[in-house]
Amino acid sequence: MNKRQMKTLAKALLVAAPLVMLQSCGFLNKTMEKVGLGKKGGGAGDPLDGLVNGEVVATARKGWKQTAPTGMVLIPSGSFLMGQADQDILSSRVAMNKRVTINPFYMDDTEITNHEYRTFVNYMLADSVSVLGEEFIMTKLYPDSTVWSRDFSYHNGDQMTEYYFASPAFDMYPVVGVSWDAANYYSQWRTEQYNTYREENGQFKSPSFRLPSEAEWEWAARGGKEGAKYPWGNPYVANGKGCFLANFKPYRGNYRADGYPYTSPANAFNPNDYGLYNMAGNVAEWTIDAYSESYIPLTWDLNPSYKDDDEPRKVIKGGSWKDVAYYLETGTVAFEYRTATRSYIGFRNVLDRLGSVPGRE
Repeated sequence: MNKRQMKTLAKALLVAAPLVMLQSCGFLNKTMEKVGLGKKGGGAGDPLDGLVNGEVVATARKGWKQTAPTGMVLIPSGSFLMGQADQDILSSRVAMNKRVTINPFYMDDTEITNHEYRTFVNYMLADSVSVLGEEFIMTKLYPDSTVWSRDFSYHNGDQMTEYYFASPAFDMYPVVGVSWDAANYYSQWRTEQYNTYREENGQFKSPSFRLPSEAEWEWAARGGKEGAKYPWGNPYVANGKGCFLANFKPYRGNYRADGYPYTSPANAFNPNDYGLYNMAGNVAEWTIDAYSESYIPLTWDLNPSYKDDDEPRKVIKGGSWKDVAYYLETGTVAFEYRTATRSYIGFRNVLDRLGSVPGRE
C-alpha cells in the first residue's frame, strides 16, 4: 500500500469512526429515523413523502388536475389596456387607461340564472334555518321581487313582480333583486358544495368561487380584442342586417327593438370570443371591487383589485336592459351600494386557475 492510499484510508476512518460510535449507541439510527433519512417516503398523506434513501426527491403529487366546473369557461391570461375604449362622454374620468396583466381564471359563461339561485335559497331554507333563521334568509338572501315595481316611478311591474323568480317561464333568465352581500353568500355556498364533493371523493381542494374583480371582468368582456369598445368589437351595437347585438335600451326608449322589453334568457345573443354570453346588456353585474374615483393610481398593474370593506359602493359592469349603449361599453364603470337590490343587477362567478398557464404546459 503506497503513501497516497494510506492517506485516503486514514481519512475514511476519521469520517467513519464517529458514525460507528454514534450508531453503536443507537443515536444515529434514532436521529435518521426521526428525520426520515435512510427510508423511503410514504404516500401523499405521509409527512416523509419526498424523502427516498436520505435524498430529497419530491416531485409533483399525483391526482391534481383542474378542469372547468360545469357552466364555466377558461379565460386565458394576458395583458390589455384597461379603461375607456372610446370618448368619456360623461367626463367622469374614472375609467382612465392603464395597462394591466391578468392571471388565467374560469368564469361562468352566463349570468347566474333564476333556477341556479333558486337551488341555493331552497337549500338554505331546508338546511340552514336553524342556524341563520328564516327571516335572514328571506330578507337578505332571497331575491327581492318588489324591485320590478319599486325601481321605476309610475311603472306597472306587477307581472314581473309576481312571476319573474317563481315561474318556470323565467328559469333560464338572470336572477335580479340580489344584493352584493347575497351574491357573495351564494359564492361561499357554491364553494362549500363543490369542495365537499371533492373531499368525499378523494380530490384536492379547489379554489373558491367568487365575484370577479373589475379588471378580470373587463378583460373577459373584451374577449381578447385589444381596445374593444364592446364585447363583439367596434364600433356599432347592431350588425350589418340591423339586428341588435345585446339587450339594452335602443333609440333611447324602444326597449322592444332588441327583442326583449325586460331581461332576456341568460344565453341569448351571440357569445364573445371567450364564449361568454351577455357581457354587455341584459343585467349589469356585481364585481368584488369597491368603487373609487382613484382606482387607476391606487391599484397595481398585475391582477389589480380594490377592496375596501368601509366603502359601501361596489363596482358594477356591463350595463343592462334599461341602459343606453354607453353603459354597455367594456370600459364604462358604474356603482351601486352593496345592500341595494335592483331589477337590473345580477352577477356571475369566477374561479382561479392554479398552476401552469394553459397552453404552456
